[in-house]
Amino acid sequence: MRKDNHYFAWGLTAVVSVCSIMLFYDIVFRSSTILDYVSVLIRILAPILYGFAMAYLLSPVVNWFDSLLGHVKGKPLKWRRPLSILLTWLLVGVLLYGLMRILLPELYKSIVRLWNNSENYYNTIVGWVRRLLESNPDLARRATEIFNTYYKDALAWLTDNVVPQIQVAVQAVTGGLLSVVNFLKNLLIGVIVSLYLLSAKEGFGATGCKLCYAFLSEDWASLLIRGAKATNRIFSGFVRGKLLDSLIIGILCFIFSSLFNFPYAPLVSVVVGVTNVIPFFGPFLGAIPSAFLILLDNPMKCLYFIIFVLVLQQFDGNILGPKILGDSTGLSSFWVIVAILVGGGLWGVLGMFLGVPVFACIFTGVRTYSAYRLKKKGLPTESMNYATHEPVWPEDK
Repeated sequence: MRKDNHYFAWGLTAVVSVCSIMLFYDIVFRSSTILDYVSVLIRILAPILYGFAMAYLLSPVVNWFDSLLGHVKGKPLKWRRPLSILLTWLLVGVLLYGLMRILLPELYKSIVRLWNNSENYYNTIVGWVRRLLESNPDLARRATEIFNTYYKDALAWLTDNVVPQIQVAVQAVTGGLLSVVNFLKNLLIGVIVSLYLLSAKEGFGATGCKLCYAFLSEDWASLLIRGAKATNRIFSGFVRGKLLDSLIIGILCFIFSSLFNFPYAPLVSVVVGVTNVIPFFGPFLGAIPSAFLILLDNPMKCLYFIIFVLVLQQFDGNILGPKILGDSTGLSSFWVIVAILVGGGLWGVLGMFLGVPVFACIFTGVRTYSAYRLKKKGLPTESMNYATHEPVWPEDK
């Protein structure tokens, strides 16, 4: 039996090594063969991924309804789980209806107002630039040189990149109805998949643990399960917590912006709430364009808005965020910035959001495995024990 496990371990190592080499070659040399297959696979499995995402986000709500229903007259409620799932989706439907009922009409009015005032805003910006250049001849001359330098590059960029992208966009719009129908179909299937996942989530977890112990040694299975639980803790704490935190910040921004009569209150609140999901840089990414938009309409209210955003972010960073998120990632501020920059550079805005929990999972896995290896060697696991540690060379033993 041990011999079979030995062969299985070698075979698994060989398969993982070959796949890693192929993926490394595909990424470094940009042949995109594997990535194309992955894209096709993701497109095929889109309904399953939608269902998994919805089930993962709604799982705490189902658990809360489970505990709330509890027992009826000392006996377990037979239909507790189906009733909890039904109540969860009813709650989601009510929240979405209320959000759309209140927010969408106001958001539409803000966009229409912005569109109607776009010419006035353009003239205002042009006036600012003209006055600035007229009062600074050196700056005007330098701006002219820069314009002449980059004019040809901009023209080439428009010809080589923008025009082809417009053609692609036109084709996408032409087939837009089909894309919308396909998305709605995948979303509906995803809802059905989420119902199955939520109803049997404990069974899926138990099956996964059983397979780990069946195909791996007990130590490796325990290590893998422990890592999976840590990953779930990090992602559930960060992703769900950050989404809830951003929703609350967006609602608070909408309430106070409406009370202070800020222009474009719904649009500004959506921008602030959505960008708040990005750690560290998110508040600045949302506040700067929002403040500039308010500045075009009313400079004094722009100053009030900046003060309000600073107070709101202090409340979020010191009270609301720690209360909801806690220390879900276990990363220092330095590693959070590194994760955001790397994730944003690789996958854009989504990478900036998911980069932190992914990096936290990698960090936790390395820390756990290194502690496991150090314990097997009889060495201390605390990092500070190695601050003054002197290495011993083999010939000195």
